[in-house]
Amino acid sequence: MKVFIDHQKFTTQKYGGISRYFANIIEGIKQSDSITYQLGVLHAKNHYIKDEPLALKGSLSDKILSRSEKADYMLNQYYCERLLSKSEFDVFHPTYYDPYFFKQLKKPLVVTIHDLTYERLPEYFWAKDPLTYQKRLNIERADAIIAISNTTRNDLLHFFKVDPAKVSVIYHGIDIDTPLQFAPIANLPERYVLFVGDRSGYKNFYLFMNAIKPLLLSDPTLQVILTGGGRVEIADEEFLKRLGLTDRVRHINATDEQLNSLYKNAQLFVYPSLYEGFGLPILEAYKARCPILLSDTECFREVAADAAVFFKATDQDDLTSKLSSTLADHALRAELVERGMKRLADFPLKKSIDATLDVYKSLA
Repeated sequence: MKVFIDHQKFTTQKYGGISRYFANIIEGIKQSDSITYQLGVLHAKNHYIKDEPLALKGSLSDKILSRSEKADYMLNQYYCERLLSKSEFDVFHPTYYDPYFFKQLKKPLVVTIHDLTYERLPEYFWAKDPLTYQKRLNIERADAIIAISNTTRNDLLHFFKVDPAKVSVIYHGIDIDTPLQFAPIANLPERYVLFVGDRSGYKNFYLFMNAIKPLLLSDPTLQVILTGGGRVEIADEEFLKRLGLTDRVRHINATDEQLNSLYKNAQLFVYPSLYEGFGLPILEAYKARCPILLSDTECFREVAADAAVFFKATDQDDLTSKLSSTLADHALRAELVERGMKRLADFPLKKSIDATLDVYKSLA
């Protein structure tokens, strides 16, 4: 059987959790004797498919096409529509929720629901954002749905009229056996707390910075490192200036190898989000032997179990207290690292991939 995986997140992400998720599925298909794949990408800057034999690849193509993500998107979408019209595949698994394929698709549709953040926390999103509408259309059309945690499955069944029999819970996995690769980072401080990913709205960045402020002011050796989420824009620069912390916070646009180094050398990784569908950085931190402080949410409890310290998600004072006590307790942080390594064993990548391939086989 053949699985058609489309272009959407491969076009819009160079690095990112969703495109890496689908790249892992492709690698799993390559190890299968009974499944092949079709990738609807002609040209993209995505790191995870850099070794794929894309039709438009090489220095000349990059020079012509790399000026505009919009050009890549239009080109790849046209290519996907051509492949849809030929229908030479058995199952379609889009990498995001644009419903461009609805009229042409004649084969079973698998949809992965990564989170229900828009539905749980609508107050944090732009009213004209079409994502929650597009997601609903995909959910209603899907022949099978993958939810990446029980929390996500429960929210899916709460917000939408979905046949529970269509929904499979398949946790994210991580390659446990392959050693991490590390890359150096110039002028990395000796002691820092790490914040990974987007900093807007429900990610709770502003509560985190207000909570860590007294610790930074009382300890001149401690800093905050931000990575991912794009550069620090002017409003956040002003926010940090008002806190008096401009010189204590640094953003690093890290590669995967540099991200591993950031986890490895951090005193603590703090993930204060109000809601996530899974929280893949938790597994990344575990593998790099980094202790974790998490907001106390259903999903984080489900994924991390006892391998993290938790704080009340909207309580600044509690976050300050947990930051202070965890940073001061070397033995606790060492214990968290060992618990994290044990918890990591529950999320092997092969288990996740095999379960996904079983969903495909059930539809073909």
